[in-house]
This record gives sequence, structure tokens and C-alpha cells, in this order.
Amino acid sequence: MMLVDDVTRLLETSPQVAAVLGLEPFEGFAQMAGALFASLCNRPAVGNIVTDTYASNPELVDISCHDIAETARRNFEPGGAPSAILFSRGIHAIMGHRVAHHLWAEGNTDLALAMKATFGRAFSTDIHPAARIGAGIWLDHGLGFVVGETCEIDEDVSIWHNVTLGSSLNDSGPHRHPRIGRGVVIGAGATLLGGITVGANANIAAGAIVVQDVPQGALAVGTKATVRGTAKVSFSGSEGII
Repeated sequence: MMLVDDVTRLLETSPQVAAVLGLEPFEGFAQMAGALFASLCNRPAVGNIVTDTYASNPELVDISCHDIAETARRNFEPGGAPSAILFSRGIHAIMGHRVAHHLWAEGNTDLALAMKATFGRAFSTDIHPAARIGAGIWLDHGLGFVVGETCEIDEDVSIWHNVTLGSSLNDSGPHRHPRIGRGVVIGAGATLLGGITVGANANIAAGAIVVQDVPQGALAVGTKATVRGTAKVSFSGSEGII
């Protein structure tokens, strides 16, 4: 796989980086992911579970590679995909969630929650393992990202730090957390509560508090957020509109 080869070359040409990250030689994506998570979480057992999960689920490898590629494309830092997987806290948080979600879906809920708790300590996130997150997410910075159990995030969504996708505490049903449409952009510090729906390609401004549906392609601003025209930012496709 090209990504694994590129990461290997980076580590071979920068042995200090390999030493700082605590990475030993590996073969294939699953071993690479396991070695990285064992180091980041300081738990060899975590690395083994990550390796086994990716090794037995090629489709999960494909999804994570898409996440990595999209993070590299949307982020304006140098280094491309190898730097994204090695250095991006958002990528680490999402890869960890994908492993925990797989365990949850298989019925191994206790282990899924244990992994979630471990990833939370390592990456400063709290993503319930039952939450559904589509491919191509860009979680920029990752710090402070909180996602409730029944939340659903569609493909190609971009989310900044300190974002909460939580419950309003007024509903204990199966859709008590937000549903985020394809291509949505959510700014830093935004809080979205309850079983609301944010339409495809909508923008949620930084610091907004959203407790009602947001139409497709709209811009939601303020506390309590109101719709103020059309969305102005997109990371879908090859061009962004800022």
C-alpha cells in the first residue's frame, strides 16, 4: 500500500521522528495502525486490538485511508497523508472510534467502551462507540469533540475543535442526538443538541448553539442559532469556498 510505504520512508529518513513516536518496524496498514496506537495510548493491548480489527476488516482500512486522504487534502499543512496519520490528533480520534464502533456493532460493548475511554484520555475526545460516522470526515485538531450515542454523521463532514453533538435531555428515544448531513462544516465551539437534522452542505458557525433543524445549504449563526442566508464554506470536491 502506498500510504504504508510513504510512512515507512518518512520514518527511515527521520529516525528521530520514529524514536519520538516510539514506532518499531511494521508491515501493512493494520500493523502500522496497531504500532501507532500502542505508542499513543501507552497500551500494547490497545495496539493488538487495533491491529486485529483492521487486519480482519479490509473495508475499515479503506474507510480510514479515505479519512486520512481527505484530512490531508483539506488541511493546509505540508506532508500529505503520511503526516496526517502520524501527527493528526483528529485522525487518531476517528481511527480509534472506528475500531470501537466495530467492536460495539459486534456486540462486544464492554471492550468498545473500554477502548473509547482509553482513546478519550489519549486524544481528549468523548465519542460514543455506537455513534455512526461516515467516511471522509475531517476532524481538525480533534480536542474536545463530544458525540452522543445516537448521533449520525454523513460523509465528507468537516468539524473543528470543542464541538458537542449532544442530547437536549428532553428525549430518551433512539434519535436523541443530531443527524449531520453530507458535506456539513461545523465551526469551533459549536454545540448541537437534540434529535435535530442539519441538512447537507450547511455551515454551523463557530460558537453557535443549535437546537432546531438547519436546512440544506444554510448558514446557522448565534446563540440560539438562527439561519442567516446560504452556506459560505465547503470542503467537498476539489475547491473550497471561503
